[in-house]
Amino acid sequence: MPPVDADLLRRARQWLAQDPDPDTRAELSGLLEDDDLPALRERFQAKLEFGTAGLRGELGAGPNRMNRVTVMRAAAGLAGVLGPGKHVVIGYDARHKSDVFARDTAAVLTGAGLHVSLLPRPLPTPVLAFAVRQLGADAGVTVTASHNPPRDNGYKVYWGDGSQIVPPVDREISAAIDAAGRVDQLPLDGPGTLTELGEDIVDDYIDAVTALPLGEARDLRVAYTPLHGVGSGTLTGAFLAAGFETPMAVEEQRNPDPDFPTVAFPNPEEPGAMDLAVALAAKLGSDLILANDPDADRCAVGVPLPDGTCRMLTGDEVGGLLAEHVITLTTGDRLVATTIVSSTLLSKIAQAHGVRYGETLTGFKWIMKAGEGLVFGYEEAIGYSVGSDAGLPVHDKDGIGAALTVAAVAAAAKRDGRTLLDLLDDQAVRYGLHATSQLSFRVADLSLISGAMDRLRAAPPSRLGDHAVEAVDDLSRGDGGLPPTEGLRFRLSDGGRVVVRPSGTEPKLKCYLEVVVPVAGEVSQARASAARDLDALKADLTTALEL
Repeated sequence: MPPVDADLLRRARQWLAQDPDPDTRAELSGLLEDDDLPALRERFQAKLEFGTAGLRGELGAGPNRMNRVTVMRAAAGLAGVLGPGKHVVIGYDARHKSDVFARDTAAVLTGAGLHVSLLPRPLPTPVLAFAVRQLGADAGVTVTASHNPPRDNGYKVYWGDGSQIVPPVDREISAAIDAAGRVDQLPLDGPGTLTELGEDIVDDYIDAVTALPLGEARDLRVAYTPLHGVGSGTLTGAFLAAGFETPMAVEEQRNPDPDFPTVAFPNPEEPGAMDLAVALAAKLGSDLILANDPDADRCAVGVPLPDGTCRMLTGDEVGGLLAEHVITLTTGDRLVATTIVSSTLLSKIAQAHGVRYGETLTGFKWIMKAGEGLVFGYEEAIGYSVGSDAGLPVHDKDGIGAALTVAAVAAAAKRDGRTLLDLLDDQAVRYGLHATSQLSFRVADLSLISGAMDRLRAAPPSRLGDHAVEAVDDLSRGDGGLPPTEGLRFRLSDGGRVVVRPSGTEPKLKCYLEVVVPVAGEVSQARASAARDLDALKADLTTALEL
């Protein structure tokens, strides 16, 4: 047997010897008995890397999978960075093994002398982010894979400010994970303490989000889906506490189900994911359609149309509406923030209302670092954090608070005989129509992405679509005053822009496109012009990238 395969089998047997999970032990034993070297290589010749998004991957045996050994090692790494006596809050969703991974994390942390508060049941990620600050904890962990496929799970770490970790903390935890020994030799369940929290932490969260700037209007009929996730109970409680009518949930998707049986992919942005909610809205004559992803940190918004279909709003459109609503109902020195790949509309809204504007790298971990006085932050991937004069109740994206605030905006529009679509038209007239779209290229060979980026740097296009490229920002050099990150931003004539960057979580090159069209006549004409413009941008980018 080649030495590399002998080493592979040795490492697989060592893993098997420490694995406490009968399911993954059976899986790995079967692979060893069958001498299934390709499957073993796939599991053992790479590992899940711990980064600013924590861990995320497919369930199964080995270091390149999510399993109890991987999770216990992650907990040991976190314990090593924090040290004994620190306090960690742990939450989890309803995916396969989430509750087990949460309990394992608690056992490792208490075994290392830390104090743990465990959320009472599967709950939305924003409840965990809220609880870290509410309880004055030093860190938080939530076990979730958000909107990933059913076979995935993940592990996300928050710091004491209630926001996701950023460098260098992620690197410190990663190094401590690598230094962790066998998990069957870790001390478990003491000398630290474990407190199982009650429902009062959920009540505290609901109190906080219902104190958001919601206005007075409440007459609204909502069709809702949690997409088999954990959002329904908390969202319903928040709506009732705020004085809204109970949202009518899609019955087939109301309760948590880790297999997500009614959707091909549990992401409200994916084609078909909203079909049942749209049908329910048509049946009920709803004014608004809302959806959470499975861990309820994101919120999708749709407006039912008279023909029984629905106009789904983009994250940038919802971001613009929420921003103007929050700014109007708050006072003082305020900051609103978004990312370099989101629409530039937010900067125009901030300028018009005399509030500060911040722009960050992609990811909510960076939005939360935008500065003091932050009352609203959003990213184009349907993530929003809404606050008030007193600040943000959740220092992360919050699909429950966002849904509640969108409902307040829609109820005020309904009171005036209008819809969210009318409000979007108002903004287009006031600020110009800011139309956004995306173009993605998935590759099997990551060198294709680096090659495409090298070509764009060496010979940037002088025109894209009908626009001259007026400036090129190399984000890897920190152009624009941001920390260096791989990417290029092309500033276009007429106020548009294109950002090209590799995905941080998938083998993809992602392009974020925006055009700005003045509205001189009908908004519908401007929208048609913008759609043609975006198509032309996509065609030219596809040619330039050679992917």
